[in-house]
Formats: sequence, C-alpha cells, structure tokens
Amino acid sequence: MKKSSPDVRLKGTLQVPGDKSISHRSVMIGSLAKGTTHVSGFLSGADCLSTISCFRKMGIGIEQNGDCVTVTGKGMHGLSAPLSGDVLDCGNSGTTMRLISGILSAQHFSSVLTGDESLCKRPMKRIIDPLSEMGADIRSLSGNGCAPLSITGKNLTGIRFLNPVASAQVKSSVLFAGLYADSETTVIEPFLSRDHTERMLKMFGADVKTRFERKTGSGKDEGRYCITVQPAAELSAAEIKVPGDISSAAYFMAAALMVPGSDILLQNVGINPTRSGILDVLEKMGAEIEVASFHANGGAEPSADLHVCFQTGLHGTEIGGPLIPRLIDEIPIIAALCCTATGTTVIKDAAELKVKESNRIRAMVEGLQKIGADVTETDDGMVINGSGGKLFSAAEIDAKKDHRIAMTFTLLGLVTEEGNIPLSREDADSVRISYPGFFEDLRSLL
Repeated sequence: MKKSSPDVRLKGTLQVPGDKSISHRSVMIGSLAKGTTHVSGFLSGADCLSTISCFRKMGIGIEQNGDCVTVTGKGMHGLSAPLSGDVLDCGNSGTTMRLISGILSAQHFSSVLTGDESLCKRPMKRIIDPLSEMGADIRSLSGNGCAPLSITGKNLTGIRFLNPVASAQVKSSVLFAGLYADSETTVIEPFLSRDHTERMLKMFGADVKTRFERKTGSGKDEGRYCITVQPAAELSAAEIKVPGDISSAAYFMAAALMVPGSDILLQNVGINPTRSGILDVLEKMGAEIEVASFHANGGAEPSADLHVCFQTGLHGTEIGGPLIPRLIDEIPIIAALCCTATGTTVIKDAAELKVKESNRIRAMVEGLQKIGADVTETDDGMVINGSGGKLFSAAEIDAKKDHRIAMTFTLLGLVTEEGNIPLSREDADSVRISYPGFFEDLRSLL
C-alpha cells in the first residue's frame, strides 16, 4: 500500500445536526407536560420522526418547522388511545420503542408497538422484564422477546431494578414508568449510561436524583450508580435547545484525523460527560482536540466548538469498561480511525454492539478485512493492528442497512487508493435515520 495522497482533505466549518437522543426525549417528555414545549435544534432524522408520528397518533399536537418543533402537551394522563386497529410504528428506532413502552405501561388504554424488519429482531426482553415487575401488562406478540409488543396500561409499583448492562434506553424506559408508579423507582447501573433523560426530566420539574454507591471492602473507588425518580403528579413545559450530536460529529472528527491536511471546526457540539468518551479515546491515542466556546447551558446539556486537525503519530489504545457506555455509538468510526493509527487497539466489553441495527462488531470486522485492514473479531469487540497511515483498497461493503456502518465506510473511502468505497442505495439511504444531510455536509468540506 502507498502513503496517503494529499489531493483529498477536509477543510471548513460545520454545524452537525441536533442530538438524536435529546430530540427523542424532548418530544416524549414535552407530550407528558402541561403547556407548550418549544424545541430548537431538533434532529429531523427518520428515527426522531417516528417518535413524532407515534405521539401524534396519541392525540398530541406537534408542529415542525425545520429544526424547530412545538409540542402541545396534555399532561401526564393526556395521551389518547391510537385509532382503532392502528398500531404505533417505531420504524427503525429502538429508542422510540423502548422509551415509549415505559410511558404506555401506565396509560388507560391498550396499544401495539411495531417497527421495521430490523427493529422487530432487536431484543425487548430487557424492558419487558423490569416493566412487568412494576405491574405492566406488556407482551411480545411473537413470543420471542421481540416486537411487536402489546401493552395494556396498568397501575404501576415502584421497584429497585439492577440493570446488568449500562443502557440508557432501558434506564429511561423504567424511569418513565416510574413517573406513574405508587412509590419511588430506582435503576442501578454498573456504569453511568448517558443521562439525557435525567437532565431533561429535571428541567420539566420531575424529582430525579443520581448517587454513586461505593463498593465496600474493595479498597478501590469502585461501585455502582443509583438513579431514583419519584412519582410525578404533573410536569411543566420547558424550552429545549438541542446541541449538535457528538455521535454525528465523531465521523468528521475521525475523518480529519485520518486525512492529511484536514482542518475543520465543528460548532455547538454536545459534550455531555456521559457521551464524550470519544474525546477521551482520541486523547489516549495522542490526538489534540481544541475545545472552545464552552457553554454550560444552565446545567442542561453542555456544548462547545471542536477544532480538529490532521495529526501524525496516533497510536493504538485499549477501549473498554466504563468508557463503552460513553461512546457505544461511536465505536464503528473509532475502529476505522484505529485502523489508520500505529500499533494495536483492543476494543472490549462492547457486546451490546451485536444487538444494534446490525451486529456492528461483525459488520465492521468483515468490512475492514475486505479493504485490507488487520482486524480480528472477539466475543465482545475486536483487535486492530493499525496500518500506520497507509492507504487501504476499496471493496464492495455490505453495511447491513445500518446508518453508522454506512457513514463509517464512506469516510474510510477517503483513505483508499481509489478515493471512495461504493455503497448500495439501501445502505446509503439508511444514513437518513440519524444524519439526513451527511453526504451534503461531507461534500461541503471536500
């Protein structure tokens, strides 16, 4: 393989679209609040539009004008049953299905949640079990722990739920149900997963507290996180400013570090500490990222501008443990970057990637091997021997209609001898799930 060509580089300033996780929650919590919630910076990706569609079918007035959304909430008990025989279609969005299940478990009506072929293969037992423990009537209609889900609202009881895997979706589903329970509900996690739900619930007036319980007798700073929500009589509307999605920014951060001569500024990117694990990984690899124009945003969602330039000398590292929940969606593009670095990278404790829109571990390993990268799949991750900046060879890649795999290999195409990696139309179209303007933004930097 020859050294990277100077003909391609990324230059310019970019505002990545709004955070997907925060956008979902703004519609959900705004629908349960009394009054009008105004959201700016909303992500108009397919997943978030599925959330809007579901709540509209339950009688919530939602107006959208570009990235500005207005939600006219009807209060905690203001949702209506979907039209007779009409199911709530979550599309490809696991966030929509898992989080809305917690809300529906306490309503005064029955409903059915479904989704596309991919979503109907993803595990839902992880929410069925704790919600059932709270008294919910929630069933997998196919009997395999997957969607479609039938939910009949019931009176709920508060529980203490030990979640073996740090999952923001599972945590949020239980916390939403806990708003309707007869006593406090606590979710216990081994590591703190992204905390957008807790932050936003507080903005709307809910009583949510997080505490760290240290493990006794170990002599180390080890323990677990306990997130407790009190039952809520009402929530009040709020103003939500959605920062740029760090998961979307990650693609261009990695691309700038991979492609010689690149120099980009990513504006107003969310840097919530439970989401900013990629910044820690890049620092461990030897990268220097300038964080400027920091905004605390009143404790809601911190944001900043990120200045990223191409740098030589990046090296492999180990990625695992408490870092994983803070960068789970960024692992595909991180793996791509590690392939261009020097030395060995070990990604572990990431088995959760097997049950995303695709088995992302296998999809990434197979694709990386096709373009000539030295990568080995493990049970919970992969081992990568970096190329030291040498070019790869383009090959036909099956991105499994997974938006994060598709975007990753698009950017890896910039460091192939051919200059691009072709995607099928279905794979390219999948990008609309989280980043509708991805290809246009990429062209603006080239």
